[in-house]
Amino acid sequence: MRKLSELIVVIKGGGEVGSAIAHILTRCHFRVCITEIASPLSLRRGVCYSEAVYDTEKTIEGITAERTLISLENIYKTWRNEKIPVVVDPDLTVKPMIKPDVLINALMIGRQTSTRMEDAALVIGIGPGFTVGTDVHLVIDTNSGDALGKVIIEGEVENRAASEKADQPDGHILKSEDSGVFATERNIGDAVLAGDDIGTLNDIQLLAPVGGVIRGLLRNEVKVLNNTELAEIDAVNDKSACFNISKEMRTLSGGVLEAILMSLNVEENV
Repeated sequence: MRKLSELIVVIKGGGEVGSAIAHILTRCHFRVCITEIASPLSLRRGVCYSEAVYDTEKTIEGITAERTLISLENIYKTWRNEKIPVVVDPDLTVKPMIKPDVLINALMIGRQTSTRMEDAALVIGIGPGFTVGTDVHLVIDTNSGDALGKVIIEGEVENRAASEKADQPDGHILKSEDSGVFATERNIGDAVLAGDDIGTLNDIQLLAPVGGVIRGLLRNEVKVLNNTELAEIDAVNDKSACFNISKEMRTLSGGVLEAILMSLNVEENV
């Protein structure tokens, strides 16, 4: 095990959750590497390091991630440049190369994955779909309220996210009603009124359900499945929320930092 100041962390998934975690761990001087798929579909792209897959670099609140080719030399070069490497590597071929001390599954798919406790000295699952002692060492609760960010040391997280989201009254999420190609000329941070054009799905016009600013929006000309989140309108009309890490994501990331320190910040590692 490396010393605490030298720990290497691999995060599976550069969406909003994985990016917030990567941001706080990088600020705490851990060496973080994000793995992604070739064509990520992140909704809140203003705060997602997955955008580096398309645009080479993505900066969130002063910390930059850079798309990096999979090699030990390239990854360490990105770290030396004080950036977070983002590698297109859904099969985790980078794992035996950089030998992470911590592996965090932040894919947020709510079901069992190929993640195993043997992947690293500390394996952390974010949200439902993981069981402590079976496939991960610790789980971070993603349910809203007082449970958000709690470190689960036994069992698993109750999957309440779907019902909680369904209970939200603001109706600001625009979803696909069919599979197809989503097209848009809008951008994150654009102001819209209720009924304004957001884009099209298979040439069918999609309208804003409420007025506000576009906080989340898929990229132009992407293929989507039925019931995919296409856009999110922030009815509070706060443009800064489009590009800053939310308080919920900071709380969740704090839980990850707690999990790492409670597990690895022990006498023999100091």
